[in-house]
Amino acid sequence: MKKATLAFMILAVALILSVFVPANFKKVRANGDYVIERVDQNLQIMYNGYVLMNETVQLSGQTPNSFVLGFPYTFGSYIVNCLAFERSNSSNIFPVSLNEPVEDRSGYYGIRVDFSGAAPQIFTINVLFSNKLIAQDSQNASLYTLTFPVFPSVTQNVNTFNGSITLPKNAEYVEGTIGKVPYTQENLTALAFNSSKLTFFVPNNEMQLFDVAQLGRDIAINEFGTVIGSDTYYIMNKGTFSISSMKVWVPIGASNIAADDQLGRTMDIPTQVEINTSRYFLNLTRQLNSGYSTKFILHYSLPRDTYVKKQGNNFAVNMTLFQDFDYYVNDTSVTFVLPEGAKIQTLSDTSNEVSLDLHRDVFQESVTFSKQSVIALESFSVEIDYEYSSIWAAFRPTTWVMVITIIGVIAVIVMRRPKAPTPVSVSTTGMIVRPEQLRSFVDMYEERMKIFREMDSLEDKAHRGRIPRQRYKVQRKTLETRLESSSRNLEELKGRIRSVGSHYASLMRELEIAEAQLNEVEANVKTIEGRHSHGELSLEAYRKLHGDYQQRKQKAETTMNGILLRLREEIR
Repeated sequence: MKKATLAFMILAVALILSVFVPANFKKVRANGDYVIERVDQNLQIMYNGYVLMNETVQLSGQTPNSFVLGFPYTFGSYIVNCLAFERSNSSNIFPVSLNEPVEDRSGYYGIRVDFSGAAPQIFTINVLFSNKLIAQDSQNASLYTLTFPVFPSVTQNVNTFNGSITLPKNAEYVEGTIGKVPYTQENLTALAFNSSKLTFFVPNNEMQLFDVAQLGRDIAINEFGTVIGSDTYYIMNKGTFSISSMKVWVPIGASNIAADDQLGRTMDIPTQVEINTSRYFLNLTRQLNSGYSTKFILHYSLPRDTYVKKQGNNFAVNMTLFQDFDYYVNDTSVTFVLPEGAKIQTLSDTSNEVSLDLHRDVFQESVTFSKQSVIALESFSVEIDYEYSSIWAAFRPTTWVMVITIIGVIAVIVMRRPKAPTPVSVSTTGMIVRPEQLRSFVDMYEERMKIFREMDSLEDKAHRGRIPRQRYKVQRKTLETRLESSSRNLEELKGRIRSVGSHYASLMRELEIAEAQLNEVEANVKTIEGRHSHGELSLEAYRKLHGDYQQRKQKAETTMNGILLRLREEIR
């Protein structure tokens, strides 16, 4: 009886093993084709608050066709850019797809890297997050808090994980939920799901929260070989406090640095941050308040021998663009204007994401290189080969002599003719605008813009669940009442100012056009956000449209701020 029972038990165990073990073995085998030996994660905080996450992954065994890196889904909305490449050869870039599932688990945001059958043992994934991951303290402008994923979410255990955070220059660690920086974890469990905070202190404006919406660079080479450059910045303050100065970067070897504000007024001469660097401190003409944008232009000279090489009548311009930048730029364009008479022979660049536009006038040629989403790691070099004869150097002076001669002859003929009596113009309006009216209008307009920003902030807090619904309704109603009263008073003042004369009527018309453009852009942004959230618009198309609308919004806001500045100048 005992032998029969024992035989039955052995048979039952064998049956169970035959059913379940092969499936489990197959599963382990599938996941065991490769091993994640090591992951090194570094978070670098840039000067304008953008966060670059660098994930270096080391595999062993039979490498997979693709690899998924993830983190909590909330971080996905802050992704600006993503790039994957082989560690030993950064030019070997792998295709990346965003918002991928992570083992069909909910709550994760996945980034899939496609190796196409040529996976390396060591590769790197760079993920760039916006400066919305960092919050500036409401009482201390030098105190910041970073929210970030401590560990990556991968589909297998990691033998060794090393994490580190590169804070801005001279920054001091204050506190954080991870306890210390850097940090290490042995046998990191697969599908880690976490979020942590780190607070740090940054002295002397070594970091500020702002966006560089657009940066346009013009490099002009004249007939004598002199190289002159100018950089036009469009920036917006995303921090809690106003910005009075900021760091700017110019090409290596630049000299005679000067700056103008958006009204063309000369700004203080930028001061070099450190000897033998291309970084400069720039004091703004007026403090840039939170949520506001402004424009300024840097002017400089460049050494000809560094950037322009000559061999007979053939010239070559070589320049590496944005290699020293420590912030993220949303949209860039670099235009090279060649001497009159120069003929471009060849053009080349080292980035596949750069668009090129060649301009040909009657006597002059220029070329523009454009790229979106630029950081120092994605800097690129351009080369322009052109032919130019020195005979063209005399073309402009000769032309001017001929023009002046013709003008002189015409002037002599005109002076000899009898003069007609000069008509007298009489003003029929007799009206002038009082300074207090302009001051009231500007103050009310800025107050209305502030109300709009407060409403946007309130909507954002309600969307993120940071404010109770009842409190949201009360604050929304209060802001709407203030906005209605402010708009009514503004319209009345605007009518009075418009009736004074054509100058003020033109300014009011420009202001209304800019307002209409801004309202149109905001409506379009809401439309594409809704289409993207419902899956009707791809991420790439959404980013392109969003970038275009942000440029149009920036232009409208710059126009509005410029008009208000002009009115304030007239008050003085």
